[in-house]
Amino acid sequence: MTREEQRQQVICSCIQQQEHIANIAKQEMDSAQQQSNDYGANVDRYDSYRTKMMRSRDMYARQYSNALAGIRALQDLLKMPPFDTVEHGACVVTDRQKFFLSIGAGKFMVGKDVYFAISAQTPIYQAVKGHKVGDVFVINGQSQTIKEIF
Repeated sequence: MTREEQRQQVICSCIQQQEHIANIAKQEMDSAQQQSNDYGANVDRYDSYRTKMMRSRDMYARQYSNALAGIRALQDLLKMPPFDTVEHGACVVTDRQKFFLSIGAGKFMVGKDVYFAISAQTPIYQAVKGHKVGDVFVINGQSQTIKEIF
């Protein structure tokens, strides 16, 4: 498998995870709205149950919106070529872990491999940014050697 194919596979797996998150958030948002609608008309201005349902709906709406924004950002990364240095959009394989420098999406699977999608705000992103294959970086007192970048 070429570097480009590997990278595409990682990005597509991350997109699938984000789509799953978006679908769950949408279902929960719709469910909260339906529960509020089924409850009927406002009993009074301080109706705590309806308020709870609306807060729940709003929380899931934010999660849904964030997941969609993440999907759009990942789709933009599909258009970029593989990388030789560590930068936003690169997949980094070290002697300890595999990272996808993109959005903060956490752990996801690509086949049998575990990757971590990390955002630019994380300390590990800052520690690896600009490095090349063979470089060593230290995070949390542990050194890691970059084996592959794509």
